[in-house]
Amino acid sequence: MTDQLEHILSQLVQPDNAIIQQATAQLKQAFKDPAVIPALCGVMTASQDAQVRQFAAVMLRMRISKHWRKLAPHIKENLKAVVLQALQQETEHKVRHSLSQLASVLVRRESLDHWPALLNFLNQSTKSANPQERQIGLLVLSKVMDSNPEPFRPHYKELLKLFGSTLEDHGNANAMFYSVQTLSAMAAFLGAEELNLTRTLIPKLMVAIKHLIQANQVQASEAMEVFDELMENEMPIIVPHVSEFVRFCLEIAANAALDDGVRVKALSCLRFLIRLKGKAILKQKLLPPILQVLFPVMSAAPPHGEEDPEDLDTESDEIEDKLEAHTPKHYAAQVIDMLALHLPAEKLFNQLTPMTEAALRSENPYHRKAGLMCLAVLAEGCADHIRQKHLPAMLQVMCRSLGDESQVVRNAALFALGQFSEHLQPDISKYSDELMPLLLNYLSGIDGRKGGHVTKAYYALENFVENLGDKIEPYLPTLMERMLTSLTCAQSIRIKELSVSAIGAIANAAKGALLPYFQPVIDNLKGYLVNTCEEVRSLQIQSLETLGVLARTIGKDVFCPLAVECVQLGLNLSNTVDDPDLRRCTYGLFASLSTVSPASLAPHLPTITTLMLMSLKSTEGVTAHLTEESQPFLLLDDDDDDEDGSIEEEEEEETDTAGFSVENAYIDEKEDACDALGEIAFHSGSGFLPYIESCFQEVYKMHDFPHENVRKAAYDGMGQFCRTLHKVWKENPTELNREALQQLLSMVFPAYLKAVKEERDRQVVMSVLETMNEMLKDCGAEAIRTPGRLDQICKAIRDILQKKAACQDGEDYGEDEQQAEFDSMLQEYAGEGIPLLALAAGPQEFAPYFAGFLPLLLAKAKSSCTVADRSFSIGTIAETLQALGGVAMGTGGMAESAGVVSRFASKLLPVLMGGVRDEDDEVRSNSVFAVGALVEASGEALTLDYPALLGVFSSLVSRETNKRVLDNVCAALSRMTVCNLPCVPVEQVFPVLLRHLPLKEDLEENTTIYNCLAFVYSNKQPLVIQHLRQVLNIFSEVLGTEQIKTDTQNTLLMVLQDIAQRYPQELQSIVMSLPADRAATLTAALSGDL
Repeated sequence: MTDQLEHILSQLVQPDNAIIQQATAQLKQAFKDPAVIPALCGVMTASQDAQVRQFAAVMLRMRISKHWRKLAPHIKENLKAVVLQALQQETEHKVRHSLSQLASVLVRRESLDHWPALLNFLNQSTKSANPQERQIGLLVLSKVMDSNPEPFRPHYKELLKLFGSTLEDHGNANAMFYSVQTLSAMAAFLGAEELNLTRTLIPKLMVAIKHLIQANQVQASEAMEVFDELMENEMPIIVPHVSEFVRFCLEIAANAALDDGVRVKALSCLRFLIRLKGKAILKQKLLPPILQVLFPVMSAAPPHGEEDPEDLDTESDEIEDKLEAHTPKHYAAQVIDMLALHLPAEKLFNQLTPMTEAALRSENPYHRKAGLMCLAVLAEGCADHIRQKHLPAMLQVMCRSLGDESQVVRNAALFALGQFSEHLQPDISKYSDELMPLLLNYLSGIDGRKGGHVTKAYYALENFVENLGDKIEPYLPTLMERMLTSLTCAQSIRIKELSVSAIGAIANAAKGALLPYFQPVIDNLKGYLVNTCEEVRSLQIQSLETLGVLARTIGKDVFCPLAVECVQLGLNLSNTVDDPDLRRCTYGLFASLSTVSPASLAPHLPTITTLMLMSLKSTEGVTAHLTEESQPFLLLDDDDDDEDGSIEEEEEEETDTAGFSVENAYIDEKEDACDALGEIAFHSGSGFLPYIESCFQEVYKMHDFPHENVRKAAYDGMGQFCRTLHKVWKENPTELNREALQQLLSMVFPAYLKAVKEERDRQVVMSVLETMNEMLKDCGAEAIRTPGRLDQICKAIRDILQKKAACQDGEDYGEDEQQAEFDSMLQEYAGEGIPLLALAAGPQEFAPYFAGFLPLLLAKAKSSCTVADRSFSIGTIAETLQALGGVAMGTGGMAESAGVVSRFASKLLPVLMGGVRDEDDEVRSNSVFAVGALVEASGEALTLDYPALLGVFSSLVSRETNKRVLDNVCAALSRMTVCNLPCVPVEQVFPVLLRHLPLKEDLEENTTIYNCLAFVYSNKQPLVIQHLRQVLNIFSEVLGTEQIKTDTQNTLLMVLQDIAQRYPQELQSIVMSLPADRAATLTAALSGDL
């Protein structure tokens, strides 16, 4: 049979499909013979044709992967012996490679204890004086370790010592490569006892990879994955060598003679290091050399006659992204982006600003482009720093660059402006009068043209207009005329797609003001939505997305009549078009419709939820990349030799797979399915109950998904399901509904707390904290009803504040050390949970936890701390004090609250009064608010401090120019008056209060202010009547507006009615003297028509 099999395998390499198909059929038949395994062994060792020997090894591996248990013991033993014999006698590298993979399968199927000959072989060959034998031994070792590293753990120390010598075998590139691959496989399993040995290998690894670069750059790039594995699993191994490692990466990245692949890999390693150990970069003064290498890489001109991928004149974003993602220039920008995200902004700017300014002044357009790209990637990570110190100057640079003679520079300016618009809201919107005419003029200049720069122009416009709010109204006619003209006249599908997308951004800003243009927009969208031609698919998808935006923004009354038709449209498209992007946008449309018309979705929830669950369960879009040697056997199904049709159940085998990839569209689909299910559930309420269990189970599974965006969406969806059940319970407070809520909370909170502790991605943790805060806000005491949960959540928050979470760089170089803005933001998200927990738990239960948080918060309130830290700490203290006072008032327990808060008053008041004098507006505002909250929550404990407080506030009012600070002073004075009227010289304070009303910015304090006014009227009525003209003037400005809540309006109406009864003549006289519109407001209020 051996000769027959050799003949069949030789036919598989013939360049004739008919012969290959015939040989495949013969091979399937041969597989039914039990003697096929020994026969393949014979071919593998005896054939004169290397390719046939390799095929035999591959076929053996495929057979035993699925049928190992069926083999007789003597065949198994013979096979193990034959493999080792073949490895020793084989001369062809590709056959050795297949043999080593066959050995790896045998190790997976047999324990090492049952194959001692393999260990002997590895021990002898890897230490052989013969370079070829060493290479073969290390090849086999790398494959068996990659397949199953766990059984080799007792030998790890010995292996690490071996690598100490094999990594110095610089003349044997393959031996070095296989050593590195083996170490990569071991990385996740290294224990504390192996760390020191591994640490000594890092310098040797870097030298070995430098030699590999000279021999084989593809191998070298692959070998550098070892650093990612070590950093991911055992960062302490790398830390002592950070400086050497950074310089190693920079040396490779700077060498323009090398292939892009290996340079990109070096930059990728550097980026990963910065993400995990940003502080080490600063501590070891590595920032200057990093920037000195990155800037020339970013500034390099493309080869003569070529363009950078992002500047190609193409309409296809997909092509652009694909090309752009693999260039050193692109990755250099990503490294700066990572520096911005993980280093203190001030320290980064000190080093980067001179380089950026020089680049922007250069005569070389690619230098100017690099300067603008640098500004663009700083926008996210250094947003606060740019807002406070650089925004006007940087915007001026971008505006000037939009008129640059070079299209390359103009493209970069548009990208930078888009990034600033995305990350620097609302501050950048203040420049709408300067930027909007500039953007509209730029678009006019490129009307009818195609290319990537048109996409960037729309990108900048969209990001800028989306958050303008009512500032968009002066530009709305021009914008909509341009967009509607593009929809009706443009020949390019891409221009239409960009215009439809821009209409969505305009709608987000304009909301109801878009109504005059709504019908023509809908008429155009309908035409695109029903056109299922593949050529216009991108336009159809964008139209769906914009339709969802319109549903959320135009107003319920306007969109509700279209809701049923939109649901049917979404269902029809889901049934007729198989496209992940289209499904994703359909789910987004359903979610939007749930906010305006949940009833339109209700009959279709079984279908809608089924569609989304299919998306979550689907493995579509996952591509397995087969090893090169396995590809010829793709058509060979060797399972039909089982006469009973059964397939033996074996452990998962991946030896034929080099790796997996998932298309982005399918990742986005899962993300949007999680988001949509959560939102639809919340807005559907009890109508969603029949589907909540199955939907929760599938969304819950996604919280371990490899891609961070899907994990974030899963955590958010889980929170939405909890909020849904809480809402259902509040509407129908049965014990059954309460138990259902508690059951869900018992699954969700442990998942959240585990993520906060162990999740490495900072953005995911921020998302978890944000969702957890929403749940605490909605569910209140129910969220912490389970014993121990309050303690667990407080511990998680403390860990974040103390930088102990896995996503934080644990090193600390002093409490006053600046940190990256996103590190501060993470702590802010954690801190937002403190007042929510105080509100949920109540003063007595929360008091010991507040005592634990205070030192951490006060440490950030020092004058030496950053503005962001000072503002955060005092703001968090203020909101917690307000929560403690608020819950006490709500339960009638002011004495309980006062007793708790007064314990902290003496420690807090000096810090807060220091904040009142702070030079930063936001810190002053928060401090004034905090003083008021402290007074309110501590009852009479601060009576003796009233004169000093009133003196400070009097001084502040006389010189303060910031409107929000003045609003908060008014609120603080109001709280002091209500809490302890005898201690306040109300005859002096009340006129001061009136002079600063209505409030200008902090409208949340209107409730406090007008409750105080009503209180003064009840207790000091003559004083109010003395200032009646001012009081009525204020009433006429706020009654019937959105400035005040319904309860506050009712309070004012009661005061007004009482004045009308007691002082009718004075009231009538003042009303008649007011401007007509204000008089009409008061008249309507008095007649009950407001």
